[in-house]
Amino acid sequence: MIQGVRGAPDIVPPDGKAFWQRLEATARALLESYDYEEIRTPVFERTELFVRGIGEGTDIVEKEMYTFQDKGGESLTLRPEGTAPTVRAYLEHGRFRKGSLAKVYYVGPMFRHERPQAGRFRQFHQIGAEAIGVAGPQVDAEVIEMLDHLLRHALHLPGVLLHLNSIGDAACRPAFRERFAAYMRDRKDELCPDCHVRLEKNPLRIMDCKNGRCQAAVAGAPKAADHLCEPCRAHFVRVRDLLQAVSVPYALNDRLVRGLDYYTRTAFEFTASGLGAQNAVAGGGRYDGLIETIGGPPTPAIGFAVGMERVIHCMKQAEGAGPVPRRGIYVANADEVAARKAVEVAHDLRLAGFRAATNLEGRKLSRQLGHADGGSYLYCVILGEREMQQGEATVRDLTSGTQETVPFAELTAWFKARPAEVAAP
Repeated sequence: MIQGVRGAPDIVPPDGKAFWQRLEATARALLESYDYEEIRTPVFERTELFVRGIGEGTDIVEKEMYTFQDKGGESLTLRPEGTAPTVRAYLEHGRFRKGSLAKVYYVGPMFRHERPQAGRFRQFHQIGAEAIGVAGPQVDAEVIEMLDHLLRHALHLPGVLLHLNSIGDAACRPAFRERFAAYMRDRKDELCPDCHVRLEKNPLRIMDCKNGRCQAAVAGAPKAADHLCEPCRAHFVRVRDLLQAVSVPYALNDRLVRGLDYYTRTAFEFTASGLGAQNAVAGGGRYDGLIETIGGPPTPAIGFAVGMERVIHCMKQAEGAGPVPRRGIYVANADEVAARKAVEVAHDLRLAGFRAATNLEGRKLSRQLGHADGGSYLYCVILGEREMQQGEATVRDLTSGTQETVPFAELTAWFKARPAEVAAP
């Protein structure tokens, strides 16, 4: 038997309907209420996009990308994140020429060659949003407030906490980077082998290392907040003030740097309870230099990504298994004559927008009724010899057990008169 690839789990019923589709629908509705539009990019891009955009010194580029040569010899990479492809599409399709704020979101799979563990997969899924074209702190605050709205109010995840930091910009970050690197070089013996490499290529990434000794070595290191230039400091003060205005709670985290090189100024991360060490469910920040790095004009931007697997884990913990909600209609038949009518009834109900199913497995009527009840349908339409002779169906309410007869010609109208949750497809 050929099994699936480790770290790329299947999504099987009932999880697809109970959690994945619900999360996607909730996120889409909320993002569009903030005037974001969906963008869809390919799952692979030219490798250069990620090398230049994410940064050569990052773990993603050096260790985790799925890179291959196509038959024409071009180096391609399965996307490890969604921001770089989004801004590539933004440039390619001339959005920057409109001179206004572009607000887009995406939903889809990403790929990283990591050691599979709790909360980390080789194929994983993200919901992301990007606001491109405006540099003001109002955009930062709205993006963060929107994500807080999704996690705390729309999805009701337990123990959600916003971690907030400013990591400076091209004017003040280099000096901080040098001071931090000098401090860490004096403590090189305390660092793990991976951080020895980071120290030379991307020293700020040491702050993101989960090794206990590295975290202890970083504890007394210089902080970005103490080295901000006045424009960065004023920007961060305004972001915090706007978040307070809309009652978004946060904790300042001066060790938050995020994992990619393109971030500037505002950096943020949302954690949730019940996830153990890998407790981040979403994060993002401002990346004013990315578009210029990949060949476009200087363009400010900010965005975030939500880890769908981690959010769904939190949803399951908060909600438990619980009963599967009843919905839709099962059309049962007693014989071949009734089977033909059952196909007709189910067809009409589907055209009217209902979820409807009928007997495709040759079950006896008693087994069909058991299947309808066990399959969490709301109603069962029963077509037996008597019903066929009298031209009316027996409709059984599978929640209460009550039933009534309804003429064939009135079935669709009868169901349309039921409560909204009955009529939902």
